[in-house]
Amino acid sequence: MLKPYYDKQLIEAGCDEAGRGCLAGPVYAAAVILPKTYKNKWLDDSKKLSDKDRYELRPEIESQAITWAIGVVDNTEIDEINILKASFLAMHRAIDKLKQMPELLLIDGNRFTPYKKINHQCIVKGDAKFLSIAAASILAKTYRDDFMKEAAIKHPEYAWEQNMGYPTKKHREAIKIYGTTPLHRLTFQLLPTQLELNF
Repeated sequence: MLKPYYDKQLIEAGCDEAGRGCLAGPVYAAAVILPKTYKNKWLDDSKKLSDKDRYELRPEIESQAITWAIGVVDNTEIDEINILKASFLAMHRAIDKLKQMPELLLIDGNRFTPYKKINHQCIVKGDAKFLSIAAASILAKTYRDDFMKEAAIKHPEYAWEQNMGYPTKKHREAIKIYGTTPLHRLTFQLLPTQLELNF
């Protein structure tokens, strides 16, 4: 069972991102404030859940959260500032949209760029430890998947509806054959040898 909070006295927002290791598409982040009394035995790290489970949990999270929001940084911005900074920026954008400002941010991972004057706590594998971070991981993952499935209609060669932009064998073979799209991250190693790419 995941923990309901880190500090009972503070308003906490769990934050997580999705799409950091992808070759194409934006990075998405979510910020979620849950009630201190919230319980859900099915809620877990999005990576441990099936696609069906994630999409079933999303409306539950959205309806039960005190507030939640999504932040996005596209591939062009990722190429400009690097994926680590882009992941933090996506979280900042999600926090910006919250209808209530938290007093503590629970960040999945071991690093974070401070947001305004709000304290934060980095928690390695936090999405498997705290309900709010797990909720954020599910929202970030499902909303990003929605984007990539839509993008796959325009660019069917890359099988994004299956790989969501991650570096699968089929995705890399398609890059080798068809080149890149406007959604590819050009600063990433798209092929084992970049010399084979013709931008």
